[in-house]
Amino acid sequence: MSSAWRTFKEALRGGHRDLTSETLGRSVVLLAVPMVMEMAMESIFAVSDVFWVSRLGPDAVAVVGITESLMTIVYALAMGLAMAATAVVARRIGEKDPEAAAHAAVHAIALGVAVALVLGALGVALGPQLLHVMGASPAVAAQGADFTRIMLGGNLVVFMLFLINAVFRGAGDAAIAMRTLWLANLLNIGLGPCFIYGVGPLPRLGVTGAAVATTIGRASGVLYQLWALSRAHSRVHIARRHLRPDRALAAQLARIGGNGAVQALISTTSWVGLTRILATFGSKAIAGYTIAIRIVLFALLPSWGVSNAAATLVGQNLGAQRPDRAEQAVQIAARIDLVFLGGVGLLFVLLAGPLVSLFTSDRETARYASRALLIIALGFPLYAYAMVFTSAFNGAGDTWTPTLINLLCFWLWEIPLAWVLAKVVGWGPDGVFTAVAAAFSLMAIVAYLWFKRGTWKAKIV
Repeated sequence: MSSAWRTFKEALRGGHRDLTSETLGRSVVLLAVPMVMEMAMESIFAVSDVFWVSRLGPDAVAVVGITESLMTIVYALAMGLAMAATAVVARRIGEKDPEAAAHAAVHAIALGVAVALVLGALGVALGPQLLHVMGASPAVAAQGADFTRIMLGGNLVVFMLFLINAVFRGAGDAAIAMRTLWLANLLNIGLGPCFIYGVGPLPRLGVTGAAVATTIGRASGVLYQLWALSRAHSRVHIARRHLRPDRALAAQLARIGGNGAVQALISTTSWVGLTRILATFGSKAIAGYTIAIRIVLFALLPSWGVSNAAATLVGQNLGAQRPDRAEQAVQIAARIDLVFLGGVGLLFVLLAGPLVSLFTSDRETARYASRALLIIALGFPLYAYAMVFTSAFNGAGDTWTPTLINLLCFWLWEIPLAWVLAKVVGWGPDGVFTAVAAAFSLMAIVAYLWFKRGTWKAKIV
């Protein structure tokens, strides 16, 4: 017990361990613990945010839900570049070349800044129109225009959080990434109700206040990240010499990140498609779905932490020419994720009603949310495997394979199935929720079979 406790404390504290020679089980724990804690805070924020906004009524929750579906495009692009950053940095660290790792980090961040500035300008200019395109009612669009502009316009801080934390994870500095999100999200949680309801000298901004608080919190996290990167004893220390442009490196990151972005876009924009289908059933259906998805993220985000640990270990061990060890790490992470996510899914099935009642008192909204939570949770056990195996491909720099898997499972299977079940079969919103669980299950099967082929071990990054 004392040994396990020491490992847990070391994982939270952070340190410079060689994860390519450390005991494999201990390596997984040292990475997974801070990554799970990092994602746990992110999931707490996701639930906290909708908790306060839900007090403003179904239209306000619908604003958040529709805008978040638009933000999935931002998240997808940031995730794609983050995949590239993790894969290349982890590979260079595994090769014992921290200088090359720092050089790659600079180029990944520069690419992110360029993309974010373009998206931010478009978001500020077109925010209200995008709400209309997504099926928002006039009341929802009027209430949410400023919220959407701030969230989309401030997407630079989203890119920086994703990218720089990906650098830390790839280097094995998961504790720094954890502290970044804890700082950012604690500020989000504390400032959210203050700006929404106008506490003390702060103005009462309604749903717009949630966007203001979120952007301030994320920007604070970015400042902490930049400070950490500038420290001389950081595993990835960025100095002026690393700012030298390298076209070949930039092209490599753009290629890996581009595939990763397409992969994430396919996955995350499938939620946009589902939201568009649900919009035909009214604001309360969207509000219920939004509440359920925020609760689902409470479970999935820590699970992604385990998956990220697998990605880092794959990248570093391939860099150290130890592919068999990389495969063993993935198998250990998959079993951990299965136990965790399967248990959480069971709790959601048993406690869907009480959980939803914490976020809304509207009976119809609660009914939609409870059904969504119960049905989607049925796909959790298999999705645990899907998450870890697709992360393993990404950690190896093979972002194209998960792209094909996502295309098959989400766009060619989930969305058509959701439409058929909801509109043709007549299940309504239940049909959409059922399609999500079905997509999770198919993804697990396909990812496992592809992983066992072993072609990812030969990927050159």
